Amino acid sequence: MALTLYVDTARWRAHHKHVQEQFPGLVPVCKGNGYGFGHERLAEEATRLGSDVLAVGTTYEAARIKDFFGGDLLVLTPYRRGEEPVPLPDRVVRSVSSIDGVYGLVGARVVIEVMSSMKRHGISEQDLPQLHAAIENVRLEGFAIHLPLDRTDGSDAVEEVIGWMDRLRAARLPLHTMFVSHLKADELARLRQQFPQTRFRARIGTRLWLGDHDATEYRGAVLDVTRVAKGDRFGYRQQKAASDGFLVVVAGGTSHGVGLEAPKALHGVMPRAKGVARAGLATVNRNLSPFVWGGKQRWFAEPPHMQVSILFVPSDAPEPTVGDELVAHLRHTTTQFDRLVDR
Repeated sequence: MALTLYVDTARWRAHHKHVQEQFPGLVPVCKGNGYGFGHERLAEEATRLGSDVLAVGTTYEAARIKDFFGGDLLVLTPYRRGEEPVPLPDRVVRSVSSIDGVYGLVGARVVIEVMSSMKRHGISEQDLPQLHAAIENVRLEGFAIHLPLDRTDGSDAVEEVIGWMDRLRAARLPLHTMFVSHLKADELARLRQQFPQTRFRARIGTRLWLGDHDATEYRGAVLDVTRVAKGDRFGYRQQKAASDGFLVVVAGGTSHGVGLEAPKALHGVMPRAKGVARAGLATVNRNLSPFVWGGKQRWFAEPPHMQVSILFVPSDAPEPTVGDELVAHLRHTTTQFDRLVDR
């Protein structure tokens, strides 16, 4: 009995090919928990796509994945002096976002990140005059720019990249390769047309692995079902049942990421109102679970346990039976499954 990730493999891989066709030369990204699939599986899929580079989040991830992927590994977290050294092969490329970082990687293969409107990290325009000397002792694989997902000021992503291309060109820095993130296919095409001598490589994770929502589905197996009457006490805290119904024990708890939801950005009045309503219900221990039964998301009977959740299903709903599987609406990047089933 398990929390299972089911994958419609043919459909999932067809989506990968579609994205690859839209973004020639794309660099797949495999970081965190491997977008819910795990590092080993995504390394296998990247190899299947014929990718020569796989981007990972950290040096620790690079160390874990190097035995599963034979091409270059691009570490996205910028190098900092004093970081813990991790033994890595020469095919690992480090991102750098400071002049000091470049000087600290003598002989290494590097990609230099420039500061975008994200304002997260990157070389500034004022740093460019110092880069000529700094890059003499590294093997420069290219520059990179990480763009925001939303542009609420109406600005143009392509124009932001063009601005940096012009600055780098004016500083007489090599522009053979530019790694980009969060561009649309038509935006990338515009850049390729304007800068034919530069190879633009899109680093893509979410759109590649999670872009077809119907290709994957989480399901939790029912482990036990207990009938309760209104007023019956149950659970760790011995709460009272609010009405007649069933306590349903389902695979999937905090160790899987159930109940541990990443914060969302709320846009508009209605989503904000719903967020306030959910917060209000939580203060009286009413939290909606991600599990669906009888066409409805069901409430947690109490906070999820480590490996299971206990749901309350009212008596007017169909009675679940042991072995049934409940669809679970879970976020891939915060979920750890027990098993993955290709079908």
